[in-house]
Amino acid sequence: MLTLDQIRAFVAVAEELHFGRAADRLRMTQPPLSRHIQKLERVIGVTLLERDNRRVVLTDAGRGFLEDARRMLSLVDTAGDRARRIASGAAGTVRLGFTAVSAISMLGALLRRLSERLPEIDVILHERVTAGQVDGLLRGELDLGLARPPFDIDTLDSRVVFREPLCAAVPLGHPLAELGRPLAPDDFDGLPVISYNPVQSRYFHELTVRFLTNAHPRIEQQVHQILTAVLLVAAGRGVALAPASARSLGVDGIAFCDLVRGGGDPLDGEAGNGEPVELHVIWSRDSTNPALARVLELLPDLEAG
Repeated sequence: MLTLDQIRAFVAVAEELHFGRAADRLRMTQPPLSRHIQKLERVIGVTLLERDNRRVVLTDAGRGFLEDARRMLSLVDTAGDRARRIASGAAGTVRLGFTAVSAISMLGALLRRLSERLPEIDVILHERVTAGQVDGLLRGELDLGLARPPFDIDTLDSRVVFREPLCAAVPLGHPLAELGRPLAPDDFDGLPVISYNPVQSRYFHELTVRFLTNAHPRIEQQVHQILTAVLLVAAGRGVALAPASARSLGVDGIAFCDLVRGGGDPLDGEAGNGEPVELHVIWSRDSTNPALARVLELLPDLEAG
């Protein structure tokens, strides 16, 4: 079995080509140094050094092994520092969940910030809807998520990192796009509306229902994702409410219209501030990943303000 003492002994002798100088360098006597070399050669099964009373010469095998031995010692020398950096959170890996629209609103800026401030932290991305992110956190498959509320799990922590208005996606040339003003709930009376699944997309389902409470639209279809709703609008199947960041999805045949109060309810505190759509960062309270805390430090905390 190879030992670090044997490898260090070999490197010293191979670089000095003299047992006496190598022993002085390692602060040991020559007999134990010679035994290290002999044991190393027995373990490897080849002669690494040719030696007699006058000189020491590396064999071809010895020259090849010297390169690997230096790499091994370099790795050992840096391993401790890397372990300390991982323990402090300055290095390591964070597995980040995100939704398609959260990627538009925040993911790019977050990744650039992490690359600049914490270059030794590797971020592994997982695109999942909010329910999938919650499940991933509970299973230990994710460290962090960019997701939509609510989060009815006692073992998860969350905070708001981004807010934006709600808007309406309508087909190009639709009468709503020609009004030239923010749309009110009454403007949707009798119109076909593409809404969201009340279980899989509970958050946007509730935002849509809240804004259209006093209107009488026709709910044509319920979908799971923002992109699907926007694509159906482009296909002429109806209109939909979506976060303002959906404007950046780049879907042709769509016009985006502002809503009164940004789609917020004036009777509902924060939701009436013109930016009712919230993006949260979520993580497990039981996480033992030191890098997670460092990443959280770089994220905005809108609740603290």
